[in-house]
Amino acid sequence: MNAVPTPDTTVDVAALSYEQARDELVKVVSELEQGNASLEQSLQLWERGEALARRCEEWLIGAKARLDAARLGAQGGGQKTGGDEF
Repeated sequence: MNAVPTPDTTVDVAALSYEQARDELVKVVSELEQGNASLEQSLQLWERGEALARRCEEWLIGAKARLDAARLGAQGGGQKTGGDEF
């Protein structure tokens, strides 16, 4: 039987950057697509993949929030807020 590497569950997903989580997720998907893993290994890979996907989503949601805040700041920066402010 072929040895299939199992995910490195010692690395905390929450500590990964977006790029690290994305790259590991790509590897996990590739390993699952090869179909060489045992059922137990496949389940471990799937669970790790789900955690990595959530981490990527967290990063993307955070990035979108920062972009939205920057856009609002840029739009509000040149506008008067009303009242008699001269």
